[in-house]
Amino acid sequence: TTLFAEGVSMLAAKAIQDWLLYNGQESSTRYLDFSKMAILNPAGNKSAEKIQNRTMKLYNESLAVLCEDLKKKYPLKPEEKPEIYEKAIKARAFDISRCLLPAGMTTMVAWHTNLRQAADHLKCMRHHPLEEVREVAEDMITALREKYPNSFGHKQYSEEEKYLASSQNNVAYLKPFTIKKDMEYKSYLKKDILARYKKELQDRPAKAELPYQVRAAGDIIFKFLLDFGSYRDLQRQRSMIAPQPLLTTKFGFHPWYLEKLPADFRKKVKTEVAGLVKEIKALKVSDEVKQYYIPMGFQVAIEMTATLPAAVYIAELRAGKTVHQTLRPVAQKIGEILKKLVPGIAIHCDRGQDEFSTKRGAQDIVEKIK
Repeated sequence: TTLFAEGVSMLAAKAIQDWLLYNGQESSTRYLDFSKMAILNPAGNKSAEKIQNRTMKLYNESLAVLCEDLKKKYPLKPEEKPEIYEKAIKARAFDISRCLLPAGMTTMVAWHTNLRQAADHLKCMRHHPLEEVREVAEDMITALREKYPNSFGHKQYSEEEKYLASSQNNVAYLKPFTIKKDMEYKSYLKKDILARYKKELQDRPAKAELPYQVRAAGDIIFKFLLDFGSYRDLQRQRSMIAPQPLLTTKFGFHPWYLEKLPADFRKKVKTEVAGLVKEIKALKVSDEVKQYYIPMGFQVAIEMTATLPAAVYIAELRAGKTVHQTLRPVAQKIGEILKKLVPGIAIHCDRGQDEFSTKRGAQDIVEKIK
């Protein structure tokens, strides 16, 4: 069964994906021309709408400024195809400007699952703190009941409903917590099991995954700050658990985005964002609803729990040059920590210097240009 949700906010899209962590299912978010997409305004007032409109105006201006700036820094080379070069420039401009997209920006989600797991997950989604997520869940349940009445005619029990309402309100978001250094970690790895698989850990070539039996060695918990945009990229790794953090302005904007802006425009963005923060804080809505108005460049506190094979996979996959530049250093740091925790382990992280490449222009979600 494939379920589609169109026009849901990036917050709702992430919440839907949260239910897929334990079942090997897949969920994808399609990246669109966000300048043409609607933004959800659950506060429903002009003050809140004004915040989102100002943010989008700054986002569109940023795209234009960066396209011009990037073409000066990286002029078209004779051997490069103009159409791919243009796409690469726009993609790079988006990679930087996306920090200004409000989390209430709408997108599209596809969820591939079986009927049993859909019923289990939707039962919980009906009690999510965000009204939008609850509405998406109810719409899906209504459609599924019509199509598959025997699979979605479950009786509801009042005590279970009360428990779900209470528990989902508590577990839906991980509240901000203090992180004292770039990355904190705690290992629960078992030395005897690591010794059992010493050869497999040391001899593994690049691109090969560790045997699943190595998971028995235990977990590692990593804690770090990351912008919400890159968190949405990281959480797609279903082999680990990273509860959705509550998006706030507490930890500030990720510095990488500001560093990549031209100096004059950077000053304007800093001033505008500072003003937006004050207006967002003044909104008379819950912290969960305030998320709709916060740009995705703001940092959130991440707690990631992973088995050793999962941590190795994430460290190597997300260290590549095509990975977003706020996520790539996190993956490289995880790789360094794994080498420290497991002496002799083979870690194949790409530590090459970041550089502009037209390969980014060939990465098209709709059609790959040849």
